[in-house]
Amino acid sequence: MNINPLPPAQTERRIILQMQNITKRFPGVVALDDVSFDVYAGEVHCLMGENGAGKSTLMKIMNGIYTEYEGQVLLEGQPIHLHSTKDAQQSGLGMIHQELNLVPELRVYENIFLGRELQTRLGTLDSRKMQQESSALLQRLSVNIDPRRPLRQLRIGERQLVEIAKALSLNARILVMDEPTSALTESETKRLFSVIMGLKATGVAIIYISHRMDEIFSIADRITILRDGKTVASLPAAEVTRPQLIKYMVGRSINEAFERQPTGQQDTVLQVQHLNLNRPGIRTLHDISFDLRRGEVLGLAGLMGAGRTETLETIFGVHPLKQRSGDVILNGKPLIIHEPADAIRQGIGYVTEDRKGKSLIGGLPVRVNLTLAALRLFTRAFRIVNRGSERKAVDDQIKNLNIRTPNMETLVANLSGGNQQKVVIGKFLLTKPDILLLDEPTRGIDVGAKSQIYQLVDQLAQQGTAFVMASSEMPELLAVCDRILVLCEGRLTAEFTRAEATQEKILDAATRFLQSPSTAPIAS
Repeated sequence: MNINPLPPAQTERRIILQMQNITKRFPGVVALDDVSFDVYAGEVHCLMGENGAGKSTLMKIMNGIYTEYEGQVLLEGQPIHLHSTKDAQQSGLGMIHQELNLVPELRVYENIFLGRELQTRLGTLDSRKMQQESSALLQRLSVNIDPRRPLRQLRIGERQLVEIAKALSLNARILVMDEPTSALTESETKRLFSVIMGLKATGVAIIYISHRMDEIFSIADRITILRDGKTVASLPAAEVTRPQLIKYMVGRSINEAFERQPTGQQDTVLQVQHLNLNRPGIRTLHDISFDLRRGEVLGLAGLMGAGRTETLETIFGVHPLKQRSGDVILNGKPLIIHEPADAIRQGIGYVTEDRKGKSLIGGLPVRVNLTLAALRLFTRAFRIVNRGSERKAVDDQIKNLNIRTPNMETLVANLSGGNQQKVVIGKFLLTKPDILLLDEPTRGIDVGAKSQIYQLVDQLAQQGTAFVMASSEMPELLAVCDRILVLCEGRLTAEFTRAEATQEKILDAATRFLQSPSTAPIAS
């Protein structure tokens, strides 16, 4: 991602918030061990570390989500102890969460003002004013979303922009952004960075958490790195290189340059012919056709709303059969998939972009989440689960995927975002799929975990598993995929081999219908 670095803020350099000697314990694990952290007014202080390093835990203490801890927090030099997120908001702290805290059943403007509803002089809800202010906040982000629209109709990237607008509405002195761009396109990220530049100029302190290295070096004034719940380093961004930063995070050097070797297999495992989706309230697909070869990684590129997720969902049977048309042919045999369970039985797995809302049951342990899709493999007569074989399979997945969890009975909601994503991937690997659909598989995942996932994809592809992978990160698609299909407004606009694909060609195809809708032929 080519993003120009933000200029330094022209504000008085004063520490606005300090966290001193913070220790936080959970059953069986010390999440934070004597961590200190501070941020200046008008500064972007980036907090980095692998998944599970303690970043989100530290920020949840700052924002009153976790109230039991050792150490102290000082705001403008005065000790404070926040007992709730409302306390934090009233103290001028706002937070954009990695796992979105929104209510799908409410409208966009209702989510933005949830808990802080505006009222008329008569004490009734002032819906008109909330809609107007929500519209202004979304326009500030250059987002064209009707604030009256139900949130459930929005894609995950659009919801992320609503979460950002909600945080901006707080007019906070300190704003924590936890992976705010994980579901955004490059152009949307640039717009967000323009907003951050404006906030810096007014003296707002930004605490920014991201695994995207290009963003960090474009936006950071200072960087603090956590590893295993401890502070490893804290230094000006200008004084650290990319390889040094990676070594601080993971404790070893990692070669980021990843390029798969082609498997050489040519037989077709999946054929998608004239796929259409016509569902009221969401974007549709128009005449999507492609083949997938055994051992191939096929990429889906496009801007937010292009139809990448809908393509994967339609193949997997997420949408009702009456809203779909076209043919899906697996190993030469036509498939009729009424629901996702049919797809799983046929050897198709789907790792969704929204792991919290669609892939995991947060109140159940890691063991149950890992075996949920493959439970039939561990059942004996009368549907009794063989706990021994189940536990062995779970233990193997935890070790193979390096899932950081105290034990397999830990609630999956207590894991970091990256480790939750590994549980989702592991859940479908246990089904031994022939085809694995991946939607933003490295969203919110650190550089070490990304490397592991890329290697896992390569290993499985060499063994014959075929992948369709949707990603908003073009460098990821270029590194991992054998071919790349480009979508725009629900239509297929281009197909590139690995040798042909460039970021410029992909972006050109991804914007083909935005200015003038047409039925232009597929380019290659």
